[in-house]
Amino acid sequence: MTTRNTTEVLVGGAVLAAAIAFAVYATQTTGFGRSGAGYELTASFRSLEGVNVGTDVRLAGVKIGTVSGVSLNGETYRADTRLSVLNGIEIPDDSAVVVSSEGLLGGNFVEIMPGGSLTYFEPGDAIEDTQGAVSLISLLVKFVAGGGDEEPQ
Repeated sequence: MTTRNTTEVLVGGAVLAAAIAFAVYATQTTGFGRSGAGYELTASFRSLEGVNVGTDVRLAGVKIGTVSGVSLNGETYRADTRLSVLNGIEIPDDSAVVVSSEGLLGGNFVEIMPGGSLTYFEPGDAIEDTQGAVSLISLLVKFVAGGGDEEPQ
């Protein structure tokens, strides 16, 4: 083999190795390869702004699952959401679910605020205590407009 052919084979191998590494990273990051690794809970939100299928579900800042489904309920006009939680993580049945933000410019995620109950959610249960996303634009408008209905003293 000539020097040129050897170089082409080495560069092609490096490109192929990089493509495989990227594919492995992508499947691990998105959770695509994890089928059946958890159980589902449902929740209904007034506003699910910034949350899509695949968004992280976190407990104490640790990722414990993902949002596996989002649909609009035509009767209540709320966002019905399915949350996939890793097996082995027990969530008290008086817990709350909140749409939180990673910061001023960061994305949103679903946070579970654990309660103190000694009984836990079963697969398929509905979490009743939910708090939707807070719109940054509406908060800025209230701030600029003077804070709302309070009378000056």
